[in-house]
Amino acid sequence: MPAAVRPSQEGHGGRGGKIRDDPERRFYHRLALQLGCTVPELLARTTSAELTEWMAYERVTGMLGPERLDLLFATLTATVANTARGKGRKAEPKDFLPTWDQGPKGPQSWQQMLTAVKAYNSRIGGTDSTTEGGAAHGDARRAAGVGRHQHR
Repeated sequence: MPAAVRPSQEGHGGRGGKIRDDPERRFYHRLALQLGCTVPELLARTTSAELTEWMAYERVTGMLGPERLDLLFATLTATVANTARGKGRKAEPKDFLPTWDQGPKGPQSWQQMLTAVKAYNSRIGGTDSTTEGGAAHGDARRAAGVGRHQHR
């Protein structure tokens, strides 16, 4: 039996953000997704003139693929929300649009991580066993009853 053939790793890794930094590359992915093929298949079978025409089509008719569905569903959701709202601010589609790519995030401090964990714990109905003077102020090890780690 032949050994497994692994795909080339060329182009993988290295500097991140290739998709994020290149709108043309994102377009290729949207079009490939819409046409049911991979990006290399799309580029192999499509001429530059046809790609340019697809780009013009997208500019006139709106985004292809999931982004367009996000906008359509956000519009529908805002309409439904506005029929059920009382007085106050009118809902807009942007209120219901997901933010998929939030860019690279730097490391979080322990305070930011603790805040995120507490918010998640609250959303799922968990209990908060931290106390004043304990983990709430950064001494989670003492609040949990864990001794100090000795470095030798």
